[in-house]
Amino acid sequence: MALIVRKYGGTSVGSTERIQKVIENVLHSQDQGNQVVVVVSAMSGETDRLTRLAQELSKFPDARELDVLLSSGEQVTIALMCIAIKEAGRDAKSYTGSQVRILTDSAHNKARIATIDADSIQADLEAGRVVVVAGFQGCDESGNITTLGRGGSDTTAVALAAALKADECQIYTDVDGVYTTDPRLVPEARRLNALTYEEMLEMASLGAKVLQIRSVEFASKYNVPIRVLSSFEPHNPGTLIASEDNVMEQALISGVVSNRDEAKITIVGVPDHPGVAYRILGPVAEANIEVDMIIQNVGADGTTDLTFTVHRDDYDKVMNILQQCADELGARDVNGDPKIVKVSVVGVGMRSHAGIASTMFGTLAAEGINIRMIATSEIKISVVVDEKYLELAVRALHTAFGLEKNTQLA
Repeated sequence: MALIVRKYGGTSVGSTERIQKVIENVLHSQDQGNQVVVVVSAMSGETDRLTRLAQELSKFPDARELDVLLSSGEQVTIALMCIAIKEAGRDAKSYTGSQVRILTDSAHNKARIATIDADSIQADLEAGRVVVVAGFQGCDESGNITTLGRGGSDTTAVALAAALKADECQIYTDVDGVYTTDPRLVPEARRLNALTYEEMLEMASLGAKVLQIRSVEFASKYNVPIRVLSSFEPHNPGTLIASEDNVMEQALISGVVSNRDEAKITIVGVPDHPGVAYRILGPVAEANIEVDMIIQNVGADGTTDLTFTVHRDDYDKVMNILQQCADELGARDVNGDPKIVKVSVVGVGMRSHAGIASTMFGTLAAEGINIRMIATSEIKISVVVDEKYLELAVRALHTAFGLEKNTQLA
């Protein structure tokens, strides 16, 4: 008997017909002798609908009350699922996050899980029930409802799997696994049989939208195997994400990831004194804006240029902040470009193979693509290029590293 945690996203439970399909698959798994915990999101579009209602009444809704409102979407789904399971002649029990006692900090709208009391769920499983849990939510020590932010149901599922010591956490979504790149850009993209936690973390942080980053961090910390599966093709094996010890030798490069949500900003001719980077980036951080890639160039005239990237939605706000910084620091200019993209290659095989960077840069040069910025880690290389070259760069790199070939081992 295996203990499996299954998470179903909004599209998977977007109607009563789809909920019935989910229940058929869940009960089939139980018939095979498995104990099953189901974590669900709100029905597709429901969270956006509730958010719009709140914004019709307030431009900036109170964070605590917004959590109370948004958490109701998942409560509808868990009740509907349990009603249908009982109608099918099986026993089931629904839990909100606070009923499970998923204890979080008090950061409304973006809370982090501290502890989970899984005793009640364990007792229900031993009694033969299907347990259905509302994703995306918990409660703080004062009993206030909290939510975990967009994609938080993934984190709920992985955290429950860790607390229950589940054999596997299965994330059901509208794609059938993780691909070597976006199939919409490269039709030859191939579903990967397996990835390491590190590779999935890099791919998620670089723009792959399959899993929420925090859920992968949780899985890595507690060594919870994740399998990404399709709700609409339940017999497809999907993609396994596990520790490097549990994944056979990887291909040199596992994937090419692209991110359109980038903007580049440069502050030019800043006097080169200790602490100047802090005086530039400190106000950006205080505005709760995340900075990604950073490059500093020191000139012969005793000044420095600092270039960094931010999310494209933050571009105008950061430009205003830096104009003030430029005046205070005596910088010559501030310029930016909101029409850039980041393209990355990811793979644990980089650790033991040379020449990845030269292959990547040579491929882009052959296509006439100019590299604006470069960043590296142990298992990834990222470049910033003009937005118009995104599809060409992804296709060229996918071919250059042979990712269309079925060389990935399970």
